[in-house]
Amino acid sequence: MTLATIDIVIIIFFFSITLAIGLYVSRTSGKSTDEFFLSGRSMPWWLLGMSMVATTFSTDTPNLVTDIVRQHGVSGNWVWWVFLLTGMLTVFVYAKLWRKSAVTTDIEFYELRYGGKPARFLRGSRSVFLGLVFNVLAMSGVTLAAIKIGAVMLDLSPMQTVGLAALVTVIFSSLGGFKGVVYTDFVLFFVAMIGSIGAAVVAVNHPDVGGLSGLLSHEQIVDKISILPEFSNRDILISLVIIPLAVQWWAAWYPGAEPGGGGYIAQRMLASKNENHAIGATFFFNILHYALRPWPWILVALASMIVFPDLESLRTAFPNVEESKIGNDLAYPAMLTFLPAGLLGLVLAALIAAFMSTISTHLNWGASYLVNDFYRRFLHPEATEKECVAAGRVTTFLLMALAALTALLMTNALQIFDFILMFGAGTGLIFLLRWFWWRINAWSEIAAMFSSGLISFFFVLGNAYPESWPAYLRFPLIVLITTIIWVTVTFLTQPESKDTLRNFYKKIQPGGKGWQVVVDDAKKDGENIVDPRAKWTLPTGILAMFAGTILVYALLFATGKLLFGQPGMALLLFVIGLVAAWVLVRFWNKVGSEII
Repeated sequence: MTLATIDIVIIIFFFSITLAIGLYVSRTSGKSTDEFFLSGRSMPWWLLGMSMVATTFSTDTPNLVTDIVRQHGVSGNWVWWVFLLTGMLTVFVYAKLWRKSAVTTDIEFYELRYGGKPARFLRGSRSVFLGLVFNVLAMSGVTLAAIKIGAVMLDLSPMQTVGLAALVTVIFSSLGGFKGVVYTDFVLFFVAMIGSIGAAVVAVNHPDVGGLSGLLSHEQIVDKISILPEFSNRDILISLVIIPLAVQWWAAWYPGAEPGGGGYIAQRMLASKNENHAIGATFFFNILHYALRPWPWILVALASMIVFPDLESLRTAFPNVEESKIGNDLAYPAMLTFLPAGLLGLVLAALIAAFMSTISTHLNWGASYLVNDFYRRFLHPEATEKECVAAGRVTTFLLMALAALTALLMTNALQIFDFILMFGAGTGLIFLLRWFWWRINAWSEIAAMFSSGLISFFFVLGNAYPESWPAYLRFPLIVLITTIIWVTVTFLTQPESKDTLRNFYKKIQPGGKGWQVVVDDAKKDGENIVDPRAKWTLPTGILAMFAGTILVYALLFATGKLLFGQPGMALLLFVIGLVAAWVLVRFWNKVGSEII
């Protein structure tokens, strides 16, 4: 493709804005690690919510959705829609707990909740495991998408795309720190949304598609637009809906959808002004992430099935793309090649925005683990704030280089999603319970972390899974074995010390029967660890979670029904959403002090 002058102007203008923001905030971001990684804990809910959704609005996300829709239809998106349950539980139960903890990273939490050498080992190993290994893997998926977009739309080689994309992003990230990431995310969100909607309009009106009516009536599409899978097909129903709803949402660890909150979502909760802003930020994020964004990508994916019905058609249309990079996810950038001048520049700017937003977040988040929880905690405890910020900037460059190299070895987005999902199977339940059950200790988490990884390798990479068993049982089996192992280890090892448990309770005030043993034991020793002002809000928080989930699903599916020409069903779903919103308001005031 050849870029017109207007396209080049739009892209340069966008780059200028983002780099200007990075340079502007660099004056304060380097003052301390608290500024570099959390922006002084002063961020408002709306800005943090937009930052969360911009971060998950990555270049690989539309590619992933396209891959899913082309293989499994619209209903295949339940594989990630189900994480809304996790998100809403984080909003109404865990957001305020994270803000109360006042840690710098969620990895630092380990030495707040646990004690002794096991806690130190857990913090150190987990910081490297997530900050380096998983973080690089996640960034490589984003970079892989950029490689495919560069190859299809601009005829760039993988090395050229990686070089250009990585250089600009890593310079911006190292200068601006977390504040630069959040401020720029605000701009990136609007650019990315406009670009994705514009791409959907052009894709649906492609001559071969014939508009929305032509799309929905096409023989290639009619059996792909159902929001729910065919109930007559047991295997698809179980793998796409039943297992995700019954097990996956609480049992799997996945970046951006960690049970109980974690990763860069926790980073933003920790950077909020107070507990109410933490709740508001995560709720705003879940609304935008699930109810607003998916349909433009889905429409492009459906249209691509008419224009490029199979992999051979993609291979023929783009002969310069490496064979190893040909996959269903390539169809999304392939559809973007039909964009007119002006809109092409805007969409490219949107894709660049999506790439920069996600990568800059991962770089800052990963660096926070490696600097705060490994370098300063174990390698150089006497490091000054200035030295730690410098270490953060060096780490940022190294993480980007590793992600770029890894991306060159990858093939498709769904491959990475499935691998990460399987590798974290079985660890989610412990992340939910550790706040509310005193008996969980550091050995519980160590056992869960290692057993999940080893079992996943054993079944997936070692081909030890019985061929006669259906594939959808693989994930629940790993969850079951991992859970049995960590629960067994919990009861075979000693609980955390009285001081550790009491200090945690005094700071967090989790409440509930799960801590009654600790509370009663403290009373016997003449120590009162319960703050009389603290409220036990877990039951109300769970009710609010379900109300919020119904609200967002109703909005998501109402939009889909409206697009698919079913206004009556769309209206009914919208009314259900309004009722859920009314119920949610009543619960919200009991969970937080007031709606923000």
